Amino acid sequence: MILTTRRLSVLALALALPFAAAAADYKVGPGSTLGFSGKFQGQQFDGTFGKFDASTLSYDAANLATSKFDVTVDMSTAKTGDGDRDAALPGPDFFDTKKFATAHYVTTGFSKSAKGDIIANGNLTLHGVTRPLALKVAFSPNAGGARLSVTGSVKRLDFGVGSGEYKDTSTIADDVLINGSLNLLPK
Repeated sequence: MILTTRRLSVLALALALPFAAAAADYKVGPGSTLGFSGKFQGQQFDGTFGKFDASTLSYDAANLATSKFDVTVDMSTAKTGDGDRDAALPGPDFFDTKKFATAHYVTTGFSKSAKGDIIANGNLTLHGVTRPLALKVAFSPNAGGARLSVTGSVKRLDFGVGSGEYKDTSTIADDVLINGSLNLLPK
């Protein structure tokens, strides 16, 4: 009798695993934004990236182990609304888009913070440098898909962004905030 009960338990677990491992797959829909904020001479400026692609956006709030993000950003599409700054960003002193056309973020796993926030842990490759990056995630399913918001912070000098006179953090702050607000559609 014990052997039969164990076999049934193993069978039930084996049948349940495929369902537990299925995260929903999404694509980025219209109205999605990916942006950044920094400070120049103490004044905040905001910017956006006009082109980015998420080759993988899988998310399951009930089983974070099956979730994964893989996002590539076209760095030449960075805009802040300031002509001088926008002209400088793709150049060799900042993003150097001739050498480093894209930035790439891929998750390595998800966790919950002590406050209960969902954190996407991953690696960001920017300007030829790869460093860990944790992003706070807010996920809200809706009738047509979902809404995904992410926020985080990087130190630009850790990635070699800002050379020469632009290394001076009293002029351009080292901390850059990253924010994304994505409208997700089922794949």
